[in-house]
Amino acid sequence: MLFTMEFKKINVRAAMLAALVMFIGLGTGISPATAQTKPDPKELLAKVDNLSDFTGKDFSAVFTIVTQKPGEKDSVTQARVFRRDTKKQFLILIMLPEVNKGQGYLRENDNVWFYDPSSRKFSHSSVKENLQNTKAKNSDFTLSSFAQDYTVTSMTDGMVGKFPVWILDLKANTNEVSYDRVVLSIRKDPTMLLIRQDYSVNGRLMRTTAYPKYVQLEGKLLPSQILILDEINKGEKSQITMTEQSVTQLPDKVFTKAFLEQVSR
Repeated sequence: MLFTMEFKKINVRAAMLAALVMFIGLGTGISPATAQTKPDPKELLAKVDNLSDFTGKDFSAVFTIVTQKPGEKDSVTQARVFRRDTKKQFLILIMLPEVNKGQGYLRENDNVWFYDPSSRKFSHSSVKENLQNTKAKNSDFTLSSFAQDYTVTSMTDGMVGKFPVWILDLKANTNEVSYDRVVLSIRKDPTMLLIRQDYSVNGRLMRTTAYPKYVQLEGKLLPSQILILDEINKGEKSQITMTEQSVTQLPDKVFTKAFLEQVSR
């Protein structure tokens, strides 16, 4: 089942509004939510995290990322992502562009490694790093953990298009996350994240992310289309499309350096 969000009046800066409206498809099969009792903000964050939590199962999908920069030809990056949420493991294998094929990222315990098949060497990486030449970060493909990583500093009512939302302002309580402050616009019914705004330590808006389309998988709601706008380098953005999503059990060897070396040959 596919959910398509319609954003016509998004409560974000006017400079990015046109890009969002052009990107997001029109129409939805879900009726707007009625007034709701204000939920506990921590519980709401946990509910958002749970939307994509496949603990007890393995998750995999192919992500195609089209990145646009003014004056440059669009670049296409494709990656196959494997996740084992029970152990917070992930492996990201680059499939495109051809010049980077076989490169990959592996989370092993508390370490994130980058593998380059041309040198056959692993180097330390981080969930904070951008995936290749895109606007997406490694953390965008991992299990969401807002409830654990952030403290809610405020919670207000708002609207995203015709959809009532809760707007949560979050402050990081760990230095392991990509951004010190995050503002989320969460649709009230059904619960789903529509807009995310990421800020630096000094309060500067770094990027805005929209989640216009969702798909259902094993009772979960996953964003199948994502738009990331670079708020520092104006006009630069990445559109992410998810396909081939699956919860088929994966061999343990998938989450090892040996596997990454093997598939990169």
